[in-house]
Amino acid sequence: MSIASTWGTSPEDSGLSYPCDRLIPHPHDSLYRGVTIDASPQTVFRWLCQMRVAPYSYDWIDNGGRQSPPALTPGLQELAVGQEMMRIFQLADFARNQHLTLRISNSRAQGLFGDIAISYFVVAKGAKSCRLLVKLVVQQPPGVWGKLMRSLLPRGDLIMMRRQLLNFKALAEASIDPKLGHVDLDGDRERLEIREVVADRLAR
Repeated sequence: MSIASTWGTSPEDSGLSYPCDRLIPHPHDSLYRGVTIDASPQTVFRWLCQMRVAPYSYDWIDNGGRQSPPALTPGLQELAVGQEMMRIFQLADFARNQHLTLRISNSRAQGLFGDIAISYFVVAKGAKSCRLLVKLVVQQPPGVWGKLMRSLLPRGDLIMMRRQLLNFKALAEASIDPKLGHVDLDGDRERLEIREVVADRLAR
């Protein structure tokens, strides 16, 4: 499998059972992402709850230019199935300090990307370290567009989710060690690089 499908994960990670598998049992595609975070599972899970108000990826792309909150918002840890997450998903299932599982709910996004379920899975590696693993299961839309998305979605999602997971890593680690300082949520250097690549391809 390519890095676009397995970024940051091992065969052991992809062999785990994820709650999203129950939502779309026969997907066209499965994508895995992962990052190690030097913070407790409780801290990481609390930051995942912030997805109720923002996606924490490239805000200039998927959050209307509004900055994802750099500090925890009181009350967002009070979860309930059906709550909106990341603007186009709903919370489908959760287990506190273990996982959040989402399913796409916005009809326009579903028509574009297909049916998608995502599990954010927190695996403890000690009292102050954990792995944040993500699995996406995707049922592409029918026809030619679905075939195109099967090629494009893994690469596009990798760009966005890599930034999201690195943001959660930085925020979780900074929340327990203030000496780490300011967290660049939008990845300014990476944003410039992406824009340069897009501009170069449009110029060809």
